[in-house]
Amino acid sequence: MRSINLDQLRTFVEVIERGNFSAAGRQLNLTQPAVSLHIRELEQRFGVRLIERIGRHAYPTVPGRDLMDHAERIFRGCEEIEASMRRFRDGWLGRVRIGTTLTALTYELPPVLRKIRIEYPGIDLLVTNMPTRDSIENVIKNTVDLALVTLPVKEPRVRVTPLRPQMLVAILPGDAEQVPDVITPEYAARQSLVLEHERGAVHALVTQWLSEEMPLSSRPMLLGTVEAMKTVVSLGLGMSIVPDVAVADSIPNIIVRPLQPEIPCTLGLMERISKQNNPALDIVREALLELKTSV
Repeated sequence: MRSINLDQLRTFVEVIERGNFSAAGRQLNLTQPAVSLHIRELEQRFGVRLIERIGRHAYPTVPGRDLMDHAERIFRGCEEIEASMRRFRDGWLGRVRIGTTLTALTYELPPVLRKIRIEYPGIDLLVTNMPTRDSIENVIKNTVDLALVTLPVKEPRVRVTPLRPQMLVAILPGDAEQVPDVITPEYAARQSLVLEHERGAVHALVTQWLSEEMPLSSRPMLLGTVEAMKTVVSLGLGMSIVPDVAVADSIPNIIVRPLQPEIPCTLGLMERISKQNNPALDIVREALLELKTSV
């Protein structure tokens, strides 16, 4: 069966919307006989009557109303195609979906995103904050193209590139007394702890570090952001463990100490092994990989 003639379909839509053949012809710059021919050929193609005339007015039949619904969807799709191709003609390169931990989004990503936006305005960036375990799931499902995650990640279906080596450090209230030079699990277990929410990769690393001290004497306070954890600690409500990048600058009312044994929490770039390349994805990947060289 031959393909539907879009010109004929457009004529049909105009006849229905304007109510008569003459008005449709004026809109489409067609003679009335040409309009009638388009409608007749459509009816012959489908083998049903599409329009009935009552006086000078044209009305859709039952099949005509159904065809009208389909035609409107087809022409919406055509408009979307035109818009998409126009974007490419005007310099649009594509869309890249980035998943990122909140720590990376807060302390690592801003200059990278700013650079991409300035140098490549034709790239649409969709950035979503999510824990590392959610990033793994979304990268595998291909709903996220690239993800900044906290290592280690053990998943054979993804490719992980270590970027910046980072360590976890302890932060304590500025008025805390007799704070040791290094914080051990034994010391931490005796404190009121303020930790990341349970789905976070840092929470898992800290829980493993404290494993010999489990169960803890009191349940930790769980918060959703590092900034909230820092605020709570600065108010004297407990001790927390955060990535060192979050306290690279001096913070009032907070004491920073290294951990013993140390807890690495390296920032990594993750993507699906079978990910198909495109210009926008290549550009964003290279921009994120610059984090690796700017330690």
